[in-house]
Amino acid sequence: MDTKFRVLDLFSCQGGAGMGYHLAGLDVTGIDLAPQPRYPFRFIQADALNYVREHGSKFDFIHASPPCQRHSRAQKIQQREHPDLIAPTRTALEATGRPWVIENVEEAAGELRDPVTLCAAAFGMRTYRHRLFEAGGGFTFTPPLHPAHWAPLTKRGRPRAAGHFAHYVGNFSGVQEARTDMGVPWMNRDGIRECIPPAYTRHIAAAFLASRPEATA
Repeated sequence: MDTKFRVLDLFSCQGGAGMGYHLAGLDVTGIDLAPQPRYPFRFIQADALNYVREHGSKFDFIHASPPCQRHSRAQKIQQREHPDLIAPTRTALEATGRPWVIENVEEAAGELRDPVTLCAAAFGMRTYRHRLFEAGGGFTFTPPLHPAHWAPLTKRGRPRAAGHFAHYVGNFSGVQEARTDMGVPWMNRDGIRECIPPAYTRHIAAAFLASRPEATA
């Protein structure tokens, strides 16, 4: 019998979050509305909210990364309208009765409840990439110590300068460096600029496992 805990990875994109749960020993299923041929685990193309409403209770833990375009700086400049998916995602997750996290960008802080910040530098990377996580369903976790940002960020689109940290956004330079730095060797540029490093969800998975007595029995 397979005794692995099952994780549902909603709005999966190319699988940065999913990889962290996998590395922690969990069984991962990704859901995304768009095809994701680079996703490294079991994948189902479907509407994430519809899927979690129908099947979420069958999983042990649920991760959701609803699209962040509504809250990104670039979209605010362009003044495009994007739906707010955080609130309906939370409602759907709460209905499952399972532990969960919602991940999003710093600009979404006002939409999230008591979010925890994770920083790539805390995991030894040469970038910062702050992401916020709201935990629910009885689950909580503690972030690692947030280090001081002593290194400047190289300007967008330019190769990382000596002594600087990289800014992997937009049409950034250095895809191979980003793959190595963030631990996402299977991703292309599109996936990298939107993903969270697997180290983030590996840390979350460790907290989830520690909360389950049967995981250490």
